[in-house]
Amino acid sequence: MKKLIGWFGLAVLLLAVQISLPSSAQDAKITVMNPRGIQPPIRLIPMPERGSIEGKTVYVVDIKYANTRPFIDELHKILQERYPQTNWVLKQKTGMYMDDDPDLWEEIKEKAAGMVIAIGH
Repeated sequence: MKKLIGWFGLAVLLLAVQISLPSSAQDAKITVMNPRGIQPPIRLIPMPERGSIEGKTVYVVDIKYANTRPFIDELHKILQERYPQTNWVLKQKTGMYMDDDPDLWEEIKEKAAGMVIAIGH
């Protein structure tokens, strides 16, 4: 009797597996979705010519994203070498990269003609 129940259980298991599998490759259909969704079209917005940065102050801001400091230091050095007539000010934002720093933003609005900010990634 135990042997009969064992064979019966095995038969039921095999039947369940056979039913769960598609009968042929043509019957199996899957839907693949784009994880980015539908992207909006890229709009090109014409910007006015800003002129020269010669003789102006430009801030280079490090927002303290992980491992950006060496990149910002090198960027600041290269900008100073290539544009010696421009006053380049290197600043670190207060707090971590996601914290606001209204004092720095106000200083930049008052004293700078522009800003370069590294946002990571």
